[in-house]
Amino acid sequence: MDKNIIYQTPHEALGYEFVPKAYLPEGKNEYYLRDLQNRNGIAYRGLTAYEIERLVNNGNTSDNWNHILVSDAFNPDLVKNCAFFGLVRIGKLEPVCLGFSDLKMPVGLYHSTIISCDFGDNVVISHVNYMSHYIVGSESMLINIHELVATNHAKFGNGIIKQGEDESVRIWMEICNENTGRKVMPFNGMLPGDAYLWSRHRDDDQLQKTFQRFTEERFNDKRGYYGKIGDRTIIKNCSIIKDVWIGSDAYIKGANKLKNLTINSGPEGLTQIGEGCELVNGIIGFGCRLFYGVKAVRFIMASHSQLKYGARLINSYLGNNATISCCEVLNSLIFPAHEQHHNNSFLCAALVMGQSNMAAGATIGSNHNSRGADGEIVMGRGFWPGLCVSLKHNSRFASFCIITKGDYPAELDIPLPFSLVHHDVANDRISVMPAYWFMYNFYALARNAAKYGDRDKRTEKIQHLEFDYLAPDTAEEMIQALDIIETAVGEALLAHGEKLPSGKTPAQLGKQALLNGNKKIDSLPIVVKGFENSKRKTQLLKVSAAYKAYRQMLLFYGLRALIELIEEKECSSLRQLQQSIPSLPGKSNWHNIGGQLMSEKTLQELLRKIRTRSIRSWEGVHAFYQQKGEVYSGEKQAHALSVLQKIAGVKFSNLHLDTLHEWLDIAKKIQRTISGSIRSSRMKDYENPFRQMLYENEAEMLQVLGDPNDNSFLREQEKFNRRFTVRVDRIRLRMKK
Repeated sequence: MDKNIIYQTPHEALGYEFVPKAYLPEGKNEYYLRDLQNRNGIAYRGLTAYEIERLVNNGNTSDNWNHILVSDAFNPDLVKNCAFFGLVRIGKLEPVCLGFSDLKMPVGLYHSTIISCDFGDNVVISHVNYMSHYIVGSESMLINIHELVATNHAKFGNGIIKQGEDESVRIWMEICNENTGRKVMPFNGMLPGDAYLWSRHRDDDQLQKTFQRFTEERFNDKRGYYGKIGDRTIIKNCSIIKDVWIGSDAYIKGANKLKNLTINSGPEGLTQIGEGCELVNGIIGFGCRLFYGVKAVRFIMASHSQLKYGARLINSYLGNNATISCCEVLNSLIFPAHEQHHNNSFLCAALVMGQSNMAAGATIGSNHNSRGADGEIVMGRGFWPGLCVSLKHNSRFASFCIITKGDYPAELDIPLPFSLVHHDVANDRISVMPAYWFMYNFYALARNAAKYGDRDKRTEKIQHLEFDYLAPDTAEEMIQALDIIETAVGEALLAHGEKLPSGKTPAQLGKQALLNGNKKIDSLPIVVKGFENSKRKTQLLKVSAAYKAYRQMLLFYGLRALIELIEEKECSSLRQLQQSIPSLPGKSNWHNIGGQLMSEKTLQELLRKIRTRSIRSWEGVHAFYQQKGEVYSGEKQAHALSVLQKIAGVKFSNLHLDTLHEWLDIAKKIQRTISGSIRSSRMKDYENPFRQMLYENEAEMLQVLGDPNDNSFLREQEKFNRRFTVRVDRIRLRMKK
């Protein structure tokens, strides 16, 4: 019959032998790591006979008063009804009160059991029932805590093991896939790009072992590290805190259980944890917020991310500047700038590439198409499933896909960016409208790009995050989309009686018809294959308009880069411009590495340097991120110029001044169109009669919704449009042959 194992030790051993002798280096005592950790600079001394007498009179006890060390500014009258065991060191105590928000408490140690701990100056320790092996910073306040303990094998959420421990106790974070096949070892300082790189390339055993070695070498396996609480940190009304490292200026109140965590907090961002939270085996970044019944297990929250209102985050990485409320997220890797606010939103076994938004009732991973664990879903940046969307694993989506409400019965592979995906139940098919965002909701597209940049609160921007919807990744996807549409249109024309000219392919036939504005296209069913794992048809909608929108945005992407180049190089002639054109890349894949875009060449360079040990640590990987982030704008410009050549069909070496002037006029026209589309898509909320019907009159509507003429984003876009026109006109005036 099973029973609890209760062991006995001598009373006088309490607070001592924190590190078993077998794990102590020769010539070291059990405090050698503690002494390295304690950097407060306080000079401690033994107690005087008078101080011991005052402490005893105040109801304090100690197994050995010689093991209580204090600073010269110690005041024994501010220590009452405490039980001390082991070596305890106490800093300055002055007869003052510390206040934070509405909390105000006198400095000192009161009604607490304290085992082998260090304290900085002017701390408040009150009603801590059991406190063991912690180093506490100055002016920290610890009030009404049931248990605050660090063990000699504490790892503080990092995926490492200590001396004498079995491999089975190592914490892995099982991201992207429920079958653990993409698991990674979490570590303090892990960036979204690190998690992504490690979760890929699973067939490269050497690379996988290198990532594990990088992680293990960040730490040592010695036993005996104390828990730490930084300066000015407030912890109150909490139940269990075990093996937790906490930075400075954190605020923790009402947490149920915090175990095996690193909680970063300080000047880079103050972290707060609120009522009812239960957090186990995780890393919490600077400036994070966790409130109201949050549950998180085996997780990383990157800096300035939030969990709120009962959210569950399990075996997942949540990127910077992201928010999850009321929802359940399992086995997922989420890049920065993710929003998930509503109840019943379920996200499982997914790679979400950022700038995403999960609507209420969305079910991404419901396990209803497999006898085993869920597969995977990969969602390009800007992914947006609508209300009550249910998707099946495995599925994949290009950037900026929006999914309409529906239960999608089969796996999807949607390669068309900025598209609207619709389950057309009435016609038993999937319908896809390419370039939907450009045609119908430019306001949201542009506003989100600006919003994500404004909300990037990172102080240490190691990875350069791309928030622009026009970037190398989306441009390459749009180029691929043009090819798909051209082929689909060509095949539709052939199926409806068109003859294929000699030497031409269906794609060439479709391209010619699209460029010539063939009206027949709009009356034909344009069908594509491979978008859904079923025998049903997938139909493309508004193909002619979408094709035009893709080309227009690709052209603008390139023209925008050309205008920037002319301004940067201060070109005043066509010849000078041609000499300033950088070496242009050919067609290449671009990868989203945790929100940072890298070309295939750059990614392979990074992996090669890791494999050959040119990069020898995660710090080296991060230095590579920073180096490539610094040159990214130039790479993006060169890529955009190469796209301009392709779409315009004119090489820069053959460019004429008249053509350049024509391009500049086109750039102004497209910018005006974008500005107008941004405003018109926003005005739908005011002009729709079903939006208007709840208001007595227009004045009330404007009072409730706000006057669009006062919309700061719309005003800024209109200013940008005017500035853009002025910039282009200046270039046009000064450019000569």
